[in-house]
Amino acid sequence: MDSLTKDAFFNGRIQVKQHRSGYRFSIDAVLIAGHAKLRPEDKVLDLGTGCGIIPMILAYRHPAIKVYGIEVQPQLAELAALNVEENNMGDQISILCMDMKTLQSDTISGPVDLVISNPPFRKAESGRINPNRQRAIARHEIKATLFDVVETASRMLPPAGRFITVYPAERITDILSQMRNAAIEPKFMRTIHSNTNTEAKLILVAGSKGGRPGVKIGPPLIIYKEDGSYTEEVQKMFMP
Repeated sequence: MDSLTKDAFFNGRIQVKQHRSGYRFSIDAVLIAGHAKLRPEDKVLDLGTGCGIIPMILAYRHPAIKVYGIEVQPQLAELAALNVEENNMGDQISILCMDMKTLQSDTISGPVDLVISNPPFRKAESGRINPNRQRAIARHEIKATLFDVVETASRMLPPAGRFITVYPAERITDILSQMRNAAIEPKFMRTIHSNTNTEAKLILVAGSKGGRPGVKIGPPLIIYKEDGSYTEEVQKMFMP
């Protein structure tokens, strides 16, 4: 591993190690975790878990759930496993280093109740590819496409199982059509804005496997106040 940084989360109750020069989690992960409605003893699957931040947030907030984190990059999977171990969450979280396209439900002891993913946003042929391979794979569809993410989610979910993701607003048609094609019906959506004066850069979408048509549109999610600090809603997502 290259050199690591150590960041405190939830007022120091979670310690997160990350590669100094590689991929580092963004606020997207916090927003996704903040919208996960979980029941006691739910089983959760995180596709592209990175350093394991989403599983750790969810496990801390819901002590009876089980979370599986899938990560194709060995260095990141190793880091996620280290974070889980050092935060004493090994009973709740399992990290698997593998390609999601080969994942079968028996690998994780059957279907899951919720699939979460903070997937690569850009198509492999679009824009500049980051020279850092770890960041490139996290941001561009090099190892997994949107199709792969949604198809894997559908494969792992039973009827009425849930799916949550954040995706670029400009690709809203792609995510919604891909979900419906995979029998995950979009049920809830929020646009995400940097502040009140900017257009939406991201959308948060939740869906249900085999659900009936009908989408609820939540209020816009504003990240920053005028002074550059987080809004009250976002601040709460950083609290335990």
